[in-house]
Amino acid sequence: MRDADHLSMSNNIIYNPMAELPHQQPTKTVTMTMVDACWDYKGRPAVRASSGGWFSAARILIVELNERLTTLGIAVNLVTYLTATMHLGSAASANAVTNFLGASFMLCLLGGFVADTYLGRYLTIAIFTAVQAAGMGILTISTAAPGLRPPPCSDPTGARASASCVPPNGTQLGVLYLGLYLTALGTGGLKSSVSGFGSDQFDESDPAERTRMARFFSWFFFFISIGSLLAVTVLVYVQDHLGRRWGYGACVAAILVGLLVFLAGTRSYRFKKLVGSPLTQIAAVTAAAWRKRALPLPADPAELYDAGEDKMPHTKQCRFLERAAIVEPWPSPAPCTLTDVEEVKQVLRMLPTWATTIPFWMVYAQMTTFSVSQAQAMDRRLGASASFQIPAGSLTVFLVGSILVSVPVYDRLVVPLARRFTANPQGLSPLQRISVGLLLSTLAMVAAALTESHRQDASLAGATPSVFLLVPQFFLVGAGEAFTYIGQLDFFLRECPRGMKTMSTGLFLSTLSLGCFFSTAIVSVVHAVTTSGGRRPWLADDRDQGSLHSFYWLLAAISAANLVAFVAVARGYVYKEKRQLADAGIQQQQQQQLVGDDDVAVHA
Repeated sequence: MRDADHLSMSNNIIYNPMAELPHQQPTKTVTMTMVDACWDYKGRPAVRASSGGWFSAARILIVELNERLTTLGIAVNLVTYLTATMHLGSAASANAVTNFLGASFMLCLLGGFVADTYLGRYLTIAIFTAVQAAGMGILTISTAAPGLRPPPCSDPTGARASASCVPPNGTQLGVLYLGLYLTALGTGGLKSSVSGFGSDQFDESDPAERTRMARFFSWFFFFISIGSLLAVTVLVYVQDHLGRRWGYGACVAAILVGLLVFLAGTRSYRFKKLVGSPLTQIAAVTAAAWRKRALPLPADPAELYDAGEDKMPHTKQCRFLERAAIVEPWPSPAPCTLTDVEEVKQVLRMLPTWATTIPFWMVYAQMTTFSVSQAQAMDRRLGASASFQIPAGSLTVFLVGSILVSVPVYDRLVVPLARRFTANPQGLSPLQRISVGLLLSTLAMVAAALTESHRQDASLAGATPSVFLLVPQFFLVGAGEAFTYIGQLDFFLRECPRGMKTMSTGLFLSTLSLGCFFSTAIVSVVHAVTTSGGRRPWLADDRDQGSLHSFYWLLAAISAANLVAFVAVARGYVYKEKRQLADAGIQQQQQQQLVGDDDVAVHA
C-alpha cells in the first residue's frame, strides 16, 4: 500500500477517457471524488462513490456477529460441559471459563499490535477469522470423538463423584484446551480490528458519512446483542439437546460463511496506511526518558524538541518523561517529540480510572460460571407441569435482555432527567455512567448471595426453588454492563490522544481480560484457603455442601470498596478538553505577563 506522502493529486480528479483520441467530439467529463488518506485493494486512491459505505460495513458486521455467537456460545455453557462430561471440579471449571475469556480479550492487544504494525486491519481480520474457525473445528472434534472425553458417570457433581468418575487424561485435556485457546487467539485477533475497519469505511471529514459512522456503531452494538441472543438461546439449546458437536459445528459453518462474505467485499473496501502501534510509542518515550534520567530538565518547555503541526499543549504532570524530548549532541539518537511525551502522559492519567473498572468484569465473569452452576441445581421448568426445561446456560438471556432494555431507557428517561441536575447534554458524563454500572454490580452480588443462601436452605429442606430467582442478579449485571461498557468506550475514545486512538480499544478490552483473570485468582485463593485443614470448601462440587453465598458476599465487599476508590479517582480527574482549555488560558496569561514586562522595560 502506498504512503500518502508519495501521492500528489487533488481530492477531485477530472477524468475524460476520450481526451487523447483525435477527431472525436467532446464528451462529458466524469468527476471522481477521492477519499483522503484511503486506498482501494490495489493501492490506488479510493473513489468515494465506489468504495466504503454501508455496502462494505455490512459485511464486517457479519464477522462481528459470528465472533460474538462463537465466544459467548462457548463461555455461557462451557462450565456444564467441564463438570458433567469432563468431570472437572467446580472451581477448576470456573477457572477454565474465565481463563478462556481473559485470553480472548487480552489477545486483542496482540491483534491490535499486529494490525497497526505489520498486516493492517483487513488481513488481520481475514487471518484470525480462519484461526478461529480452526479452533472451533478442533473443539467440535474434541466433543464428537468418544476417545477425547472420559467415560460417563451417573453423578459427576455429587458427593460420590470422586470415587465413581474417571478424570480426563492429558491427551483429552490437551485437545480441548488447544481448541479453546486457538479460538481465543482468533477471537482476540479479529476483535481488535473489526470496529476499526468498519469505521474506516466512512469518511469523518464528510458530514453525511460521519453521520453514517455514528449509525454504524449503533448497528455494531445491535449485531453484538443479536449474536449474544442467538448464543444463549438457540446455540445453548442445540448443545444441550442435540449435542455439543452440532452446536460447535454450526459455529464453524457460520464463521466460514462469514469469512467468505467478508472476502467477497475486498474490491469495495477502503484501506488506510499502517501507522504503527501506540505501544511502540509508549515504549520509546519510556526508554528514552530512562536513558536520559541524569540530564537536567530545562525550565522552559520551549527548549524541548517538538515537530509537526498537530501539537498538544504542555502539561506540568509527570515531567520526568519530558527528558525523552531533550536534544542531545550528534551522534546521539533522535529525541522523541514533546507531543509524543504529552500523549504518553495522557495515557498515564487514565490508568487509575482504567484500574478501578477491572472489578466490574470480575463480577461479570460469575454470570458465566457459578451463576450457571446455580441454575443447574434449581427447578428450570417453565411451569409446575411443564416438561420443557430451560438450559442452565440460557439464563444469560436475562443479562442480554437487560442490556437491550437499559440502553433505550437511559436515552429516553435517564438522560432528560439527568440534564436537569448536571447541565450535561449527554445526561451523565462517562465517569458518572461507569459509577452507576459499578453500583449495580455491587447490588448484583448482594442479590446473588441472598438468592444462593435461600436456595441452599430450601434444598437442604427437600425443596427445589425456581430458577427464576436468579433473574435479579442477571438483570442487575446486564444493566451494569450497559452503563459500564458504554461509559468506558466513551471515556477511552474521548480521552485517548488523537495519535493513539487504537489504544482506546486496547485499554477497554484489557479491563475485561484482567477482570476474568482476577476472577480466576480469587477463585483459586478462596478454594485453597477454605479447603485447608479439612474444612468444608466454599466452592464445593456439590452446591448444597458448599458456601457459595459467602463467596458472593466477598465479591460484594470487594465491589463496594472498589466503588469508593473509583469515585475518589473520578472526582479528581479533569477531562482532556477542560484541561487543555485551562492550560491554554494559563499559557496565554503567561504570554501577556511577558509582554507586559517587556513594555515596562521599554518605558523604563
